[in-house]
Amino acid sequence: MSIVIIGGHDRMVCEYKKICKNYNCKAKVFTQMQSNLKKQIGKPDLLVLFTNTVSHKMIQCVLSNTDTNEAELIRCHQSSGTALKKILECKCCNISN
Repeated sequence: MSIVIIGGHDRMVCEYKKICKNYNCKAKVFTQMQSNLKKQIGKPDLLVLFTNTVSHKMIQCVLSNTDTNEAELIRCHQSSGTALKKILECKCCNISN
């Protein structure tokens, strides 16, 4: 499963990727707005939007991308590793620790 995480903390990028890897998921993490963000998102299976730590401009970019992409969008106010784990537990069947 491919996952794109939008928002979160810069210092947690490696941790987010490590958590996703434990659930057999490939992850892209964007904590800062980039000029070609819409292209870089691609066509993931799941979009995770950490709403507390993301700019309005990034939210608009992601929401405009979900119109063309059929990825499931999950909004989460918290951007902790535990919050990501709970999301992945609900969405992923294969857990390898």
